[in-house]
Amino acid sequence: MNSELSLNTVNETPSSAKIIIGLSGGVDSAVSALFLQQQGWDVEALFMKNWDEDDDEHCAAAEDLAQAQHIAELLSIPLHTINFSPEYWESVFTYFLKEYRAGHTPNPDIICNKEIKFKAFITHARTLGASRIATGHYADIQYEADSYRLLQAADHDKDQTYFLYALNQKQLSSSLFPLANIHKSEVRKIAKQHNFPCHDRKDSTGICFIGERNFRQFLESYIPAKDGDILDLEGKLVGHHKGCWHTTIGQRHGLGIGGIRGRNDGAWYVVAKDASKNTLTVVQDKNHPLLFQSEVHISQVNWINKAAQDGAHLGCRIRHRQTMQKCRIHYGGDKSSLTIYFDQPQRAVAAGQSAVLYRNRECLGGGVIDTPRNY
Repeated sequence: MNSELSLNTVNETPSSAKIIIGLSGGVDSAVSALFLQQQGWDVEALFMKNWDEDDDEHCAAAEDLAQAQHIAELLSIPLHTINFSPEYWESVFTYFLKEYRAGHTPNPDIICNKEIKFKAFITHARTLGASRIATGHYADIQYEADSYRLLQAADHDKDQTYFLYALNQKQLSSSLFPLANIHKSEVRKIAKQHNFPCHDRKDSTGICFIGERNFRQFLESYIPAKDGDILDLEGKLVGHHKGCWHTTIGQRHGLGIGGIRGRNDGAWYVVAKDASKNTLTVVQDKNHPLLFQSEVHISQVNWINKAAQDGAHLGCRIRHRQTMQKCRIHYGGDKSSLTIYFDQPQRAVAAGQSAVLYRNRECLGGGVIDTPRNY
């Protein structure tokens, strides 16, 4: 693929305009910076630190910064640094903790994109004289009929529109995704050709900006363990847990249930969480009807362009990389909440996660899943 053609369609040509790329130290942002430079943009880079905890064992911020500095030097572009830790704590992490305390399963990456990468970053980039920002996300932005549309990336396996559904027109108008039309394998090949040290660096995983670590131990430093009961559908005790926030709907592993007299040795699956009572409800059937939902209610709905019509037939994902599911939508009151009716029942729907709506390649928006059912 010709990297010269890898910018998404926007209503602005480079013409030496200043753009600031979020340089993380990873291969995606490095190759994005290269593409921008090849297109003729006046490229500068910004390394964002968003977590202040001093944890040498798990925090890779110093290594990430060193990688970003190396890439900036290879491309001969300035590298700025900024600490967004206060903004991250206030806008992302407090929400994250609140949702877990409520027994939900939040997705902090979505909030981080909305509040940090495409809000705080854009605001700071303006102070540095930039007309736009860019990131290494796999997604596409197109300008059409006086509005911006968010489309899936060419590499469907890496597509990240699920995590970007909460963005608005102003944020999209200020952003570029240089990897819109390229596959990850090609990105690594280009990085190797340009001697980028990150060409074979492992993709980052784990909580947004916090890194890879033992999730249970990390969360217990903010939400203390609290013993509770694990019950079957009849309310009979079958085990104990250390905090219902440790689990999510559909979870099998880590429940510690076994050797119960009169019970078979089959695996147990979480079908419900009650944070107020600190209880879990479980069943011994991975295909139990209570693990499936034909309809899901979502709130905090965001439409990227304009709201879909009531009754519209759309595609939906209730988790990243899920195969697109056919559905129709219905508004209950205003358009800040709605119900999604699926053609096929969905397994392990978790409150706090997001349902994201699509029409063909276009990501229309989405919302946060409410508690699907009370037991």
